[in-house]
Amino acid sequence: MEGVKKVKFPSKAERLVLFGSKPPGPRNKPVEKEEMKDLQNQSGKYLFPIQAVGVSNVKYPIGISSSLDPAKQQALATFSLTASLSSSMKGTNMSRFIEQLEETRVAGELTADFESLTELSRKLAWRLNQQEVCVRVEFPLLFARKGPSTHLEGLNHAQATMEVNKVESSTRKKAILTCAVTTLCPCSKEISEYSAHNQRGYITMEIELNERYTEGWDWKADLLEAAESNASALIHPVLKRPDEKMVTENAYENPRFVEDMVRLVAADLYEIDYIDRFRVECRNEESIHLHDAYAELTVSKNT
Repeated sequence: MEGVKKVKFPSKAERLVLFGSKPPGPRNKPVEKEEMKDLQNQSGKYLFPIQAVGVSNVKYPIGISSSLDPAKQQALATFSLTASLSSSMKGTNMSRFIEQLEETRVAGELTADFESLTELSRKLAWRLNQQEVCVRVEFPLLFARKGPSTHLEGLNHAQATMEVNKVESSTRKKAILTCAVTTLCPCSKEISEYSAHNQRGYITMEIELNERYTEGWDWKADLLEAAESNASALIHPVLKRPDEKMVTENAYENPRFVEDMVRLVAADLYEIDYIDRFRVECRNEESIHLHDAYAELTVSKNT
């Protein structure tokens, strides 16, 4: 542009030196892997064995299949991959966790099902030469929801977690689902001349699966149904006035304490054959308090 004086900066190399860069120093250490010292694989007496060491907060894409709509999804998942370490070994090989994860992805086998995650844990155990391996993955689960009157549709989401713990020849499988519902206060309804306060409730269900579980079951849909079917009302992405009328009236007709929610959800989970042990919690973001209301219970069907 005319009349604008152009500033003359030092050269790129001069600018880098100005801000602290220095030329490379002498290179005396080996550059070939075979000649490099491997500190992690040193054996010795290192005080304690470690139950879990590895990588966490690893973001990787994962394929999701569900009986919910949409049936096929892709999500950016968060992985945690760990293994045990004996007291005679100084460290684990961190790169091998990511190498195996990448190989599984490239092969098209990185999917949110227990068969895939169990195979990943088996390959990690072989690659790391360890008997105990844990694979944990968290991802958002999308599901379609229609308004009760207009049937206008949008997408809701829940947070899902899957965990596979491989200990020698045995494998333990765990799943967690957290979803949002509406709850209406029974006390408020009882004592008020009109209206009642309600709140958004978050239901978390943590289950341990037994040998009766197969991929023919959809634990995600089963847990979502257990939470939503016992709530005062469902959460909807799209509500027109006729929908809103139905939702608020439904909530008024089905008041729930947090205590009610965990007991009702627990009863549904108890009746699912492939679940051995479970924990249910409900946390309500209270609309007339600054604090949350909270309840939790744990049930083991084998005791």
